[in-house]
Amino acid sequence: MFERSPVASDPTRSRGREFGLEGSIARGPRSDFQRDRDRIIHSIAFRRLRHKTQVFVAPDGDHYRVRLTHSLEVAQIGRVIARVLGLDEDLTEALCLAHDIGHPPFGHAGEDALQEALAPHGGFDHNANTLRVLMRLESPYVEHDGLNLTWEMLEGLAKHNGPVRQAPWALAELDACFPLDLASHASLEAQVAAISDDIAYDNHDIDDGLRAGFLTLDHLLELPSLAEQWYAIERRFPGAPRERLLRELVRGQIGRMVNDVLAETRDRLADSGAATVEDVRAAGRALCGFSDAMRAEERALKKFMYARLYLHPEQVAAAERAREVIATLFAAYAADPGLLPEAWRTRLPDEEPGRSRTIADYIAGMTDRFAIESYGQVTGTVPEGLRNV
Repeated sequence: MFERSPVASDPTRSRGREFGLEGSIARGPRSDFQRDRDRIIHSIAFRRLRHKTQVFVAPDGDHYRVRLTHSLEVAQIGRVIARVLGLDEDLTEALCLAHDIGHPPFGHAGEDALQEALAPHGGFDHNANTLRVLMRLESPYVEHDGLNLTWEMLEGLAKHNGPVRQAPWALAELDACFPLDLASHASLEAQVAAISDDIAYDNHDIDDGLRAGFLTLDHLLELPSLAEQWYAIERRFPGAPRERLLRELVRGQIGRMVNDVLAETRDRLADSGAATVEDVRAAGRALCGFSDAMRAEERALKKFMYARLYLHPEQVAAAERAREVIATLFAAYAADPGLLPEAWRTRLPDEEPGRSRTIADYIAGMTDRFAIESYGQVTGTVPEGLRNV
């Protein structure tokens, strides 16, 4: 068992929820952070992640990661780090599971299309949209809009990548209703969620890239850190099948990164003298992260992945076609709101920017496959070349 740290977030000392309606009906012995996690898992927005792009657009193959499986893998890594550091594991898990809920269909390609469409109306940001979905759009309760998550949960989602100096419109509107102290750092649980996201996609995207044939072992050996690990694995398991050795390489790399984060975070906490979660927020820097050496390795890996995978010509071509799908849908709904479902037509404002933002809400909530179906309904054609695996 790991001892609870004094810098861990405490659900019994939460700053509360936007709508103070909790406790009227007892629903079991869960803590407030456990309730947050369960509300995420039971949400429609979370289930939709099953059919949203992670790396490959609308993949046909059953073995490729999508936003849902990625989020589960982030949560698995985050729970381990939180447990060893004595942080609140439930809050960490909830943040990991929810961090990508604001992504539109087709990943960053879809986000780019919505950003362009909403440029005259404040733009689109998937992190801010995560808060918009959870605080306003996902509304299963009679008494209030949104899931009514704890302040700590919402703060962590807003600031898991650090303080927010200039809040996008969606986050600014929500912060005005329920202030999240955007100028400070977030809890250690949120910082763990952010670094766990990096660890997960840095390594699991290698696995998917190899499976799809966009990456090869020779490509990976271009990176000295991966080459060193590969040769050590070959010596340890002589004669083993290459596919299994490659899986061992990915697992080993995750382990190296996790251990580095644990050691570096302990050092930063000791140097900072932080004794409470408020000390963490006021530290002026992230207290969870990679060491300088691992950060350099990780940056080299990201640069490599952009060159070899994310910006591969086939990926770029698929992303361009995906952007066109989203741009076409937005233009069609803006020109003829009668194409929207009745529930969305009735809530559509007459004036801007609310009108365009509501159309973007509808599109951003789509899955890849629903966006493709909607495109077919609007244009009478089926978009070609979206799937490249």
